[in-house]
Amino acid sequence: MNEEIDPRPDEDFDTRLRRARGPDVEASRNTGAALAEGGKGKAMRIGAELVVAVAVGGVIGFWIDTWLETKPWFLIGFLFLGNAAGLWNIFRLTNNQGYRVGFEHGNRSETADKKNDKKLETKG
Repeated sequence: MNEEIDPRPDEDFDTRLRRARGPDVEASRNTGAALAEGGKGKAMRIGAELVVAVAVGGVIGFWIDTWLETKPWFLIGFLFLGNAAGLWNIFRLTNNQGYRVGFEHGNRSETADKKNDKKLETKG
């Protein structure tokens, strides 16, 4: 009965599924942009960045306080450091920096590249 309804019985399931979903779904799956660029994905990552950074800072501070018997000073200090690190990661995430080092990575002007090329040519 299914053979009468299915116009292309010799196609495999993956081919039919790709055709049914359309080209946009395949492109977003291949680049990983569906979750990373979506609002929910970014919100989850922002929350996770802050919570994990504060938790790691708290654990490190608690461990040092226990080791040196200086409770609660390192705990308080590392909680503040964890909070600062989490907020810094959120700032970088919202400004599309990712985990690159520095502020202007990859944004060099062509004139700076040309100056460097001229310097290399004169030295060589």
